[in-house]
Amino acid sequence: MHEGQDFLRAQVSNCVMQHKTLIESLEDHEKQAEDAQFRALCTRYLPGARAHQQALEEYRATLGEVSGAGFKGALGFVLGKAKDAADALRSDDFLRVVEDIVMIRQAQDTFATFATAGERIGEPRLAELGRQGQEAADTMQRDFNALVAEMFVRQASSR
Repeated sequence: MHEGQDFLRAQVSNCVMQHKTLIESLEDHEKQAEDAQFRALCTRYLPGARAHQQALEEYRATLGEVSGAGFKGALGFVLGKAKDAADALRSDDFLRVVEDIVMIRQAQDTFATFATAGERIGEPRLAELGRQGQEAADTMQRDFNALVAEMFVRQASSR
């Protein structure tokens, strides 16, 4: 297990990959979604998510980690392809929204950890990125949860 600066670099790199996967999912679902509300949510949240991704990548660079380096870059590519294959099997917007909610929750947890830990270890930029990311993910989570509940009602009521 990594320790010290190596641990910090590894965790930030993991977050960069996870967040990138969320962005790619939102991009794919913006194109694939049949539900207009789903497409609109993806469109609404993509610019902020991209900006936060850029900030995460810039912070990672300050830690000495290069973008997409080595095994982590390859792993991210493989995971992205696996997600693409799984998406191809999901032709249902409801399941796609649920998939996005799972990724948003993962982002919430990671960013909450960064916010708290960044303060405790004296890394103000990590704490700031954590707070910003957590706030954005909380808002996104609320909206995606509302949508999935609405979709559930629509689908369950159309008997």
